[in-house]
Amino acid sequence: MLAWIFHTAGMQPSFLIGGIAENFGSSFHLGQGRHFILEGDEYDTAFFDKGPKFLHYFPDAAILTSVEFDHADIYKDLDAVETAFRRLVNLIPRRGRIIAFDGMAGDALESPSLERCLSKAFCPVQRYGVSARADWRVTDMKLEAGRTTWSVWQEGQAWANLEFSLAGEYNVWNATAAAALAAAYGIAKEEIAAALKTFKSVKRRLEVKAQVNGITIIDDFAHHPTAIAGTLKALRARYAGARLWAILEPRSNTLRRRVLQADLARSLALADEIIVAGVFRSEAVPVNERLELPELALDIQKHGRRARLIADADAIVQTIAPELRHGDVVAILSNGGFGGIYEKLPERLRALVSESANVNAAGKR
Repeated sequence: MLAWIFHTAGMQPSFLIGGIAENFGSSFHLGQGRHFILEGDEYDTAFFDKGPKFLHYFPDAAILTSVEFDHADIYKDLDAVETAFRRLVNLIPRRGRIIAFDGMAGDALESPSLERCLSKAFCPVQRYGVSARADWRVTDMKLEAGRTTWSVWQEGQAWANLEFSLAGEYNVWNATAAAALAAAYGIAKEEIAAALKTFKSVKRRLEVKAQVNGITIIDDFAHHPTAIAGTLKALRARYAGARLWAILEPRSNTLRRRVLQADLARSLALADEIIVAGVFRSEAVPVNERLELPELALDIQKHGRRARLIADADAIVQTIAPELRHGDVVAILSNGGFGGIYEKLPERLRALVSESANVNAAGKR
């Protein structure tokens, strides 16, 4: 979003992000302007450098959305993750700026980890969110079937009314943060609003892969409980009243482990129908650390939902395709290829439609 705002404002930025931006058709670009926009990543730099990538960037400004435990193959615990983010915060010079989520959901402190990481910042920190303390405050958010709208107040004054076609509350937070940082670099609010209105998305983020006989199949890269919850909530709002399916492949180095199993159960229980595939390359994870699928299914059941454990993509397709009905929304959640399920499920659904049509035609003879 930030790269698109800078681009439409004529600033010719360079960028490197972790997905294919649909507006650009690429995940990277070398522009002629003086700004380089990077999607920060706390994952390791290379096999010979296990430190986080973002410590090599030396940013002048940063957007911090959250600090949570992830990348269990690299970080021992949340304290280790916080250490990496504190170092990132300390890299930003006094002349710089941090735009950080305000950490508030109602009156509850949502991210003490983020607060700890920001506490030693040398540069000014501005907050965005819904609480009264937010410098960039979101109000009047409306998550509709075809668009999302909201208003932003800046330091107590009405600043702009914004909209785009994307779904999900988390996208509103991201867009507001991007708007705040763009404004800090002198981009007019009218240009920011126009850019957001034309922003499409990033591949594999709530991407509609197929629509077959009224069934919508969504590809989403979510592979952390927080991201999964955000995706499912976004789909609930975008497809109000639909029966929502979540089909998960535990593939990332964190999800293959049981460290976030309780959080994962809560997130998946936001769907109506839940399918969990076998743990990807389970043999590579020590047994005492591995995600325990039967236990996960029981945890989901405690939240009032049924979860079925089905080994792989082929078995999932054969099982659920006959059960899907007009109006269903199927969210396929994986950070990998998931055995080609993105192609196999629509193909099987089309085959069922064709078989049904042939049977009906034969019955009329």
